[in-house]
Amino acid sequence: MSLSSDEFKMLETVFFNNSPIEATRIANECNKELHVTVRYLEDFVRRGYAISPQKDYYVLTGAGKKILGVSPITKEEAKRIIAYAPHDKAFNFRASHDELGHMHAHSMQDFTNKLSRVDLKTIEFHMNNGDFAAWFNCLGDQELTKKITIIKEKNIVGEQLRLTLQNIIEQRCHELIEIAEITL
Repeated sequence: MSLSSDEFKMLETVFFNNSPIEATRIANECNKELHVTVRYLEDFVRRGYAISPQKDYYVLTGAGKKILGVSPITKEEAKRIIAYAPHDKAFNFRASHDELGHMHAHSMQDFTNKLSRVDLKTIEFHMNNGDFAAWFNCLGDQELTKKITIIKEKNIVGEQLRLTLQNIIEQRCHELIEIAEITL
């Protein structure tokens, strides 16, 4: 079943948040009236795309993620996604197409550590070019790729972009570690 653009945007808004999100916040982020938003959300619950763990809060289900093009991953896939990447598969941070990379990230955790040290011009360059989403896609992480794409669509810039990226990637690292059943 296809979704309207409003429904799709609303599902993306719920998806972007890893914890239950309040209906009023979803309405604000989607520029919709609360009663319209609640009607959509209740329909998502009926269709199995979302659940409401407490009154007026919603979180996406696996079926909801699947509608957005995000499939569940196995323990082995999680291990592969968070594993060390050899130098030829590492992320190469640079501030322009002409510049040689001055810093490389060999894993998702390494990426978040380096993200805190690179300048904002570099982060914005890669975000605008879709490089972050492309790298996470190459690692095999559809969920993180989708979230990075949503961040790009929000046109976040500067230090807020850095913090948003770090937060989303660190959360995903923790999720993948849990899925992979790795103890630290």
